[in-house]
Amino acid sequence: MEDLVSPFDESVRDPLAPAPRLKSLQGKRVTLLSIGKPKSAEFLSELEVILARDYGAVISHAQKPTFTAPAPAQVVTSVLASSDAVIEALAD
Repeated sequence: MEDLVSPFDESVRDPLAPAPRLKSLQGKRVTLLSIGKPKSAEFLSELEVILARDYGAVISHAQKPTFTAPAPAQVVTSVLASSDAVIEALAD
């Protein structure tokens, strides 16, 4: 009989509380994080216009080097230091 290997992570972790919701995006630093998937740049460009025009957000961009692995520590550290909110684009 063959052994089956599950691709799912079955480790148990303590649940994390969600980040507090911002009362407004006006003047807030919002980073649009691309994971480099096809069409994510187009999606984020449209989202940038809406967030800046309609909600007064100050937009910056960041990108993971590849969508096949977690973001490197320096990307995470930079985004956390310069953002009030992050939107990650998962698009195809």
